Amino acid sequence: MSTVRRIVIDVLKPHDPPLVDFTERLTTEHTVVGVTASLVERDKEVQNVKLTIEGDGVDYASIQDAVEELGASVHSIDEVSCGERVIEERATFQDR
Repeated sequence: MSTVRRIVIDVLKPHDPPLVDFTERLTTEHTVVGVTASLVERDKEVQNVKLTIEGDGVDYASIQDAVEELGASVHSIDEVSCGERVIEERATFQDR
């Protein structure tokens, strides 16, 4: 089985915990070396956040469990990079 190096997920989270605390908590997962959280949308009750998580063998199940423990839910997995290294997406003619 290939090693998951990067996973990008769309998460719906309550305002509490704050985004900094939420992101810091995810970095404590043993397979994670870094997390970037980007606020996509905010309303009165919740925040829609894009999480980019990188590591050597990212364990998606433990990430999902941690997200849910923080009162949030995963809406979708938007990108996954597996293998020896991360290959960055390249624009193609259809992207124009």
